[in-house]
Amino acid sequence: MKTEAPPKHSKILILDFGSQYTQVIGRRIRELQVYSEIVRFDTPAENIAREPPNGIILSGGPASVYENGAPQIDPKIFDLGIPILGICYGLMQMAHHLGGQVRYTGRREYGAAILDVTNGSQLFDGLGHQVDVWNSHGDEVTALPAGFRVAAHTSSSPFAAVEDPQRKLYGLQFHPEVAHTPRGREILQNFVYHICRCTMDWTMGSFIEDACERVRAQVGDNKVVLGLSGGVDSSVVAALLHKAIGDQLTCIFVNNGLLRAREEEVVQRVFGENFHIKLKYVDASGCFLRKLRGVTDPEEKRKIIGNEFIKVFQQATEELLAEDKQNGADEHSGYRFLAQGTLYPDVIESVSIGGNPAHVIKSHHNVGGLPEKMHFELVEPVRQLFKDEVRQAGLHLGLPKEIVYRQPFPGPGLAVRILGEVTPERLRILRDADTIVQSEMEASDWYYRVWQSFAVLLPVQSVGVMGDQRTYDYTIALRIVESQDGMTADWVRLPYDLLARISNRIVNEVKGVNRVVLDISTKPPSTIEWE
Repeated sequence: MKTEAPPKHSKILILDFGSQYTQVIGRRIRELQVYSEIVRFDTPAENIAREPPNGIILSGGPASVYENGAPQIDPKIFDLGIPILGICYGLMQMAHHLGGQVRYTGRREYGAAILDVTNGSQLFDGLGHQVDVWNSHGDEVTALPAGFRVAAHTSSSPFAAVEDPQRKLYGLQFHPEVAHTPRGREILQNFVYHICRCTMDWTMGSFIEDACERVRAQVGDNKVVLGLSGGVDSSVVAALLHKAIGDQLTCIFVNNGLLRAREEEVVQRVFGENFHIKLKYVDASGCFLRKLRGVTDPEEKRKIIGNEFIKVFQQATEELLAEDKQNGADEHSGYRFLAQGTLYPDVIESVSIGGNPAHVIKSHHNVGGLPEKMHFELVEPVRQLFKDEVRQAGLHLGLPKEIVYRQPFPGPGLAVRILGEVTPERLRILRDADTIVQSEMEASDWYYRVWQSFAVLLPVQSVGVMGDQRTYDYTIALRIVESQDGMTADWVRLPYDLLARISNRIVNEVKGVNRVVLDISTKPPSTIEWE
């Protein structure tokens, strides 16, 4: 499936050379209300010319242009007449292929620098003569290609910014997209608006209307089924599809017995009663808990939960077909389409150089496998969006804040927050403790300021004293982290009085717990979830 925006919108194409900042570039452009799309570094010029973007950005990357196997651009791109901005490795590619000289330094230059703007380049309109910038590069340009001139320099780099304004080719030795370049947004703004002539037409309202049109064109009169978890992504997809195709959508919500407290009530109320979305609720908690009896290995837990979910989902779909048949539906009007909450970072994984190893680390928290096991065509209406944009879409569609801004929750649910065997009693203890964590985080206004905050039940019992009696009860660990995307994370330094309230309440109110500990490890080396 293509990921391009409709042709009526402005578009900046980003060629990915493997920089850790490529997604940041994409997000910065979208913050300017211009659609950005990330593609492989070796995308042929003829492909780009078929639907030419307003501008092209060449990302940075860890390689040297002279390394064996270093990613190389199709040089015909420079002849398309499309404005191009090369950032770090992107600049090296530009200089290398257009006849300049690049020197491999053998060292990487990191850190802040002061940029001296020399000749009034359009890139630096309104920024004055000096700009704070952030360097992160290995190679450096030592001679410019014909037609290029210096636009700015630093004390260590005479070619920190270069340009050929006739051909609208621009290169930067530094990273304008990172927060350490404070006025980098204005540099990108000048490129996008003044040089590429983009208009501010990438808005959430326009995206939703376009997405609805695409869904209607793809689905036609057919029916769509969606596995609704109550998480942000599936909730936004449900609201968007309901706006697009109404009762052609049916959501299946499976209670696997591993949900947070009152989760099934919230989902049924929000989507069934408030949005009037067709919702099939399946209470399969007994099946899941029976399958998990005696299982302690984390991988085996996930596998059991994933396989059982597929069985339950498939059975629920067959029941929907049977119900439709009883109600006189056409025998050919089955559920041809499965909707999924695939996001743009997942799409980018498939175009990045060598993939992203971090993806393997996080994928095990999700219950997947449906497309392989069941014969559906996929509908992925938010695959163009980053996570923060999905939240914006949710608000635009009228979803409540507690759904849109809720914290990530693992696919296998509380099973990966109970170390060891999952039992009804351990689930009761963990749910009660987790409810206290959430309520105190919300009451103190910390809930929406962190990435995740939750309780973990450890299979560790220790001696305690409650009243005048000796206890021998379980331990709860608190995991509270800040993160941008879940790939890395740091523990949050919560106020001591808040930690004290959470601990006191758990020990006093949750039967079976007499000790609370705080997890102060980062990711890496630890993961956010304990299993």
